[in-house]
Amino acid sequence: MTDIKSLSVIGAGAWGTALALIAARAGRDTQLWVRRPEQAEVMRRDGANKRYLPGVGLPPDLRIAGDLPDAFSAALSADAVLYAQPSQYFRAFCRAARPYLAPTSPLVICAKGIELGSGRLMTEIAAEELPGQCIAVLSGPSFAAEAARGLPTAVAIAAAEDTVAQRLMAALSHAAFRPYGASDLVGVEVAGATKNVLAIACGMVIGRGLGENARAALITRGLAEVSRLALAKGGRSETLMGLAGFGDLILTCCSLKSRNTSLGHELGEGRKVADILAQRHTVAEGVTTAAAVVALAEQLQVDMPLCRAVDDILSGRINIDTAVQTLLARPLKREF
Repeated sequence: MTDIKSLSVIGAGAWGTALALIAARAGRDTQLWVRRPEQAEVMRRDGANKRYLPGVGLPPDLRIAGDLPDAFSAALSADAVLYAQPSQYFRAFCRAARPYLAPTSPLVICAKGIELGSGRLMTEIAAEELPGQCIAVLSGPSFAAEAARGLPTAVAIAAAEDTVAQRLMAALSHAAFRPYGASDLVGVEVAGATKNVLAIACGMVIGRGLGENARAALITRGLAEVSRLALAKGGRSETLMGLAGFGDLILTCCSLKSRNTSLGHELGEGRKVADILAQRHTVAEGVTTAAAVVALAEQLQVDMPLCRAVDDILSGRINIDTAVQTLLARPLKREF
């Protein structure tokens, strides 16, 4: 049994809603905190999150709270809190949550990204803004719609203390949702953030008609880039071969269900990034993370040519065809 009886999810996008469904199915007293009060009202009325997770009903015992001071403080008083808003909002969330979070209640970071400007990982932001807070990271190959429908899904939950990971695993494990414990928070975070950038690259490869050989090469060499960055930040190599590393990279890079891959696919077909983003109501984390990954790589003196090419394309400094030619013209070298 777990001592985590109540659980709150911060953020009612597709992944936040899916996590709330998973927690409710696991028997937790679950609250889903919604940033916009009008969205909370619509979800309560419809019994579903039709905007972000259509076709999946919400159980009647799932409590949906709007953005009101009392609701926010109540959500943060749960035995565990899962953060599922975009990564660039995380610092502001930490500052707002500081008066209400119990230090011993795990704050589980479910967003994947690196802060623009500072180059901080989410756990580093938490250490700065919430000193002494119990922190964990949940990541892995998990499309929200599939997890919400109860299809088999496995993720990693990383925490510095194994007992914290075990408590969270027990709290969320149910039927087809299977968490595995980990202790390498840095490796899990770097892998989760960087794979979104590589997914955009894979989408561009397919949208441009460059073929499956090119996608396989990109995934493989991309994993090498992720590994170099993770190791430079203090992560462990075995993490990159697990669910949060290789598993998440394969899922995201090989399916147009991925927001990042589908965005890259449209770019490969010739559309402009601003036009694509203007027509979407969901966040493709790789768009903002690309610049942060490149800046962090420069800071740590890590060679990441694929991620750099994605950032150059997104920023308009180079076009896709020129980026491909530049990558293929790099000096020949040993793989290992």
